[in-house]
Amino acid sequence: MTNQEIENLCREQKEFFNKGITLDLNFRREMLKKLYFAIQQDKEKIEDALKEDLGKSSYESYISEIYGVLEEIRFMLKNLKRLAKPKRVSSPATLFKAKSCKIPCPYGNVLIISPWNYPFLLSISPLVDALAAGNTVILKPSAYSIRSSKIISSILEKCFEKKYVAVVQGGREENTGLLNQKFDYMFFTGSKNVGKEVMRHAAEKLIPVTLELGGKSPCLVLHDADTAVTAKRIVFGKFLNCGQTCIAPDYIYCHSSIKDKLISNIIEEIKTQFTDNPLGNPCYGKIINQKHFNRISLLIDEDKIVYGGKRDGASLKIEPCIMDRVTFSDPVMLEEIFGPLLPVITFENTEEAMEKIRNLEKPLALYVFTRNKKEGEKIMAEIPSGGGCINDTIMHITNTNLPFGGVGESGMGSYHGEAGFNTFSHIKSVVNKSLRMDTSLRYQPYTEKKRLLRMFLK
Repeated sequence: MTNQEIENLCREQKEFFNKGITLDLNFRREMLKKLYFAIQQDKEKIEDALKEDLGKSSYESYISEIYGVLEEIRFMLKNLKRLAKPKRVSSPATLFKAKSCKIPCPYGNVLIISPWNYPFLLSISPLVDALAAGNTVILKPSAYSIRSSKIISSILEKCFEKKYVAVVQGGREENTGLLNQKFDYMFFTGSKNVGKEVMRHAAEKLIPVTLELGGKSPCLVLHDADTAVTAKRIVFGKFLNCGQTCIAPDYIYCHSSIKDKLISNIIEEIKTQFTDNPLGNPCYGKIINQKHFNRISLLIDEDKIVYGGKRDGASLKIEPCIMDRVTFSDPVMLEEIFGPLLPVITFENTEEAMEKIRNLEKPLALYVFTRNKKEGEKIMAEIPSGGGCINDTIMHITNTNLPFGGVGESGMGSYHGEAGFNTFSHIKSVVNKSLRMDTSLRYQPYTEKKRLLRMFLK
């Protein structure tokens, strides 16, 4: 799509929004229902696309992408009236007699830029929130997940007119064309480097923005952890989507006394969940493309592998790989891995381990494994992170009642459920003043009024 076509599309969407059609809650409901049934109808096509792009099995595609979108739509249909209703708040005596309220209003024309690792979920879930809030949307899916981007475009074209919801496909040129437009809100999910570029463009035009980024999410495993359960849940969270998950456990930081037992349990779990031959397992995913396959391969230290790590360039598959005796200065610890490599680092003192994590960039997720409830809650409260779990991994993202987002370099802003509706809404403050009653205290002349005002405000 050319820059002129993008500019025309933005203008058409702004004109459509200004007609006020999207303010009608019945219109929003009907559009969400139409999307819901279209997804149900094309579920197998979506699964096929995810299989081709990322090697996902039908079951993994449904539980990790399709189900989350359908659940988000169900939440909005059930709660839309409550979310969109003006909220009354109390008024101070200085406003007597008046009513004060907070009114959720759509921003207008919204740009959503989505990534390739969960191309369906991370495109459609924020789209649902934006439409529920009453906006028009231009969606820019990733150029890497080609098949998924095509099915997304096909579904949305069947459901909506382009002046309401449109998909812009393409690469860097289209991204630049979109970022040069004056949107009313921008929502980006992806890497930190691209997020900086999105924020730079937003800042130049004073556009509010949400950034969903990533980072190195640690698994802090204490000496009293149940290593068998810990291993099962880490293996699930780490190797789901072949490690290409923004909230995947990036590395294990465990007490030295349980390291050997934990690694042994993890190896057993990898064999249980992915068989002895993950590269030949049709339910085990693949790396998105050759560029990322090469990048991840360079992070593998052959001398530190204790399990796995075999690679097949033809299929773009990398075995789950456990690396021991890793330090924070190793190459694998200097960037977000975003692949099936699991470094293990040990500590002797929990407080020192907490201090180490606090001195690193704030992660998108923090995972703590311990039998001590108070200790787990203390660690979660004292280490900044976007979110996380105690004795589990990644499952906090499945609860629509919990906001999802980062902090610091892992992102800003949040969405999902009510948080998603609020993200795409401006909360307008309104005072409705009575015409019958008034006080002269605020009007000129002010002679002799200061003493009366102080008495009135006591």
